[in-house]
Amino acid sequence: MIISKKNILIAGGGGFIGGHLADKLLKFNNNLIIADIKPKKNWFQYFGNAKNYVVDLKDYQSALKVTKNVDYVFNMACNMGGMGFIENNKAECMLSVLINTNLLRASVSNKVKKFFFSSSACAYNVSKQNKTFIKGLKEDDAYPADPEDGYGWEKLFSERMCRHFTEDFGLETRVARYHNVYGPFGTFDGGREKAPAALCRKVANSILNKKNFVEIWGDGKQTRSFLYVDDCVEGTLRLFNSNYSQPLNIGSDEQVSINQMIKILEKISGTQVNKKYQLNMPKGVRGRSSNNDRAYKVLKWKYSMGLQEGLEKTYNWIFDQLTNKKKNNIYK
Repeated sequence: MIISKKNILIAGGGGFIGGHLADKLLKFNNNLIIADIKPKKNWFQYFGNAKNYVVDLKDYQSALKVTKNVDYVFNMACNMGGMGFIENNKAECMLSVLINTNLLRASVSNKVKKFFFSSSACAYNVSKQNKTFIKGLKEDDAYPADPEDGYGWEKLFSERMCRHFTEDFGLETRVARYHNVYGPFGTFDGGREKAPAALCRKVANSILNKKNFVEIWGDGKQTRSFLYVDDCVEGTLRLFNSNYSQPLNIGSDEQVSINQMIKILEKISGTQVNKKYQLNMPKGVRGRSSNNDRAYKVLKWKYSMGLQEGLEKTYNWIFDQLTNKKKNNIYK
């Protein structure tokens, strides 16, 4: 899975997964160009030995600029967040299609050798996710198309665009469908955080504020599978280096309910909390998990970090951020 001594653009590299990917690629003497719309002070990780640009990649000229003399593009950029964000910002999420469009066009113009697009499990047909515990979603379950409104449609459309840019222009593309990636150095408050980070924060604050309750969106019975970020990066690089050109699941099949996740966090934190259910809040699909048979077959890849171990690392990092014990210095 090693990529070495290449000129690589990470679009959205100031974000969560993009930051971890940059950290990995820099260890192998790659020349990184990192582009993100956020001010640099808000990047989750910042690397002084990369070329760092604050740009809006919905603008084609900006996409042309950052892809110049680049070998590989990893497009991790999009306007996204947890369920609360994507259900209430559908138009904003769909505008991310401009990022992928412009990066693909610019990659063809600048003769980029290979292009990676980070898709999502939200691209899957929602009618297959109505039960609490479901069989893992297989790649073919995206069709007939009925993805989550807004964000899911943008991802599915952008997947197709990658396919057609390969067919029409010869641009080699790879597409990963990520399933609920979590871990340190990510968003844990402010409205864009996903369930693992949100629950880690809520449990930690219940201790710090001496209030033994957490608020849960929905009834707590909705299920997901969650993938630790280091496993996500490894799966991403294996897919990128493979000959497989169709959308591929990068996820875990360890499916748990939100209530079960709370129990894991109670064990990690050494506390017990009362749950206040908020039935009027966004909940998303009832159940979702990843089938990784194809990833194992074509990549020989399988996640290695179990949920409890990954949550412990994530909880401890968030607790330290909240207490300023080890306030994160993003500059590396």
